[in-house]
Amino acid sequence: MNPLSRRAFLLGGACAVASYLVYEVHTIKVVRYTVPVRNLPLPFHDFTILHLSDLHQKLFGKNQSRLLSLINRCRYDMVALTGDMVNRYNPDAKPALELINGLASKPLFFVHGNNEFDAECRNGYRIAPHLGNAGVTILDHRAVTLSRGDSRIRIAGAGHPPSGSGYLRKMLSGTADGAPAILLTHSPVIFPAAARVGIDLVLAGHTHGGQVRIPLIGTLWAPGMGIFPRWNYGEFHQGRTTLIVTGGLGESILPVRINIPPEIVLVTLVAYFE
Repeated sequence: MNPLSRRAFLLGGACAVASYLVYEVHTIKVVRYTVPVRNLPLPFHDFTILHLSDLHQKLFGKNQSRLLSLINRCRYDMVALTGDMVNRYNPDAKPALELINGLASKPLFFVHGNNEFDAECRNGYRIAPHLGNAGVTILDHRAVTLSRGDSRIRIAGAGHPPSGSGYLRKMLSGTADGAPAILLTHSPVIFPAAARVGIDLVLAGHTHGGQVRIPLIGTLWAPGMGIFPRWNYGEFHQGRTTLIVTGGLGESILPVRINIPPEIVLVTLVAYFE
């Protein structure tokens, strides 16, 4: 291969890689899960949760138009926001608020991620007042009840940093005891504690699916979870508890995604009885 051909080959290859990286970072996919929930009240059969996480102040078009266009073609009954909507170093709620203000009028629940926690510790920035003014329920360290007629489910929130099973039991006590429970959390490391308590569904983010996924291997590393993290992406089960970890919408450290494009998640609950 002559030098000119070699340069042209390398340039073409570099352009192809750059195009792929841009495509992967900005292409949004919809991921759907169906989760059987033991003794789910029939009025909540087919109840669907829109799960969004790890926006990291990312923009998907003006006023989040590309993201909202996709979301608002979907049917959902509730929105779960599981943290890292801002970045720790230069926190700005505007991208998150543009997203939230464009969503359909459904109940919205939020738990803090490590970036919101760090932003408050570093410079006193608090996203909670901004979200509260936009109609979002801040669910850190507490649980609420959703009702359909006389039927109820419980929605709980474990904000960052997560804690153990005793903390979860205390948080859930007195909220429609015995009703199915859904836990929103940022990091999936709380999963074993949630399984010990018998929580039915855990929704988490934080890992970004690794941001880089190697075929046949998966995620190499996730923050706070080390190399080859156990609960890095997708659906997991322990006892009666299901964990779903979303790859999220944004990126951290580097604006790169490989084999794990940004995603929104729709989780549909279905009833089964023993």
